[in-house]
Amino acid sequence: MVIKPEIDQLLEKVDSKYTLCIVAAKRARQINDMIHGVRDQALLTMQAPQIAQITSTKPLTLALDEIANGDVSYERVTESYK
Repeated sequence: MVIKPEIDQLLEKVDSKYTLCIVAAKRARQINDMIHGVRDQALLTMQAPQIAQITSTKPLTLALDEIANGDVSYERVTESYK
């Protein structure tokens, strides 16, 4: 089984596997929402083959590619409770 981008490459961009899962999931949700908005708008103006082209890559794959390329970052926030 070949997974791209490789997990080692992804883990170089984050501090843990847990962080990778959270960052990838949040970004995939953003991409999914964006795709649905574009697709809904496209349904009004585009032909079926053009619509399929918009959604051919899965949001999680796009999110992982963005993390590997350094296009997505995160900030760890620590809260202190009194």
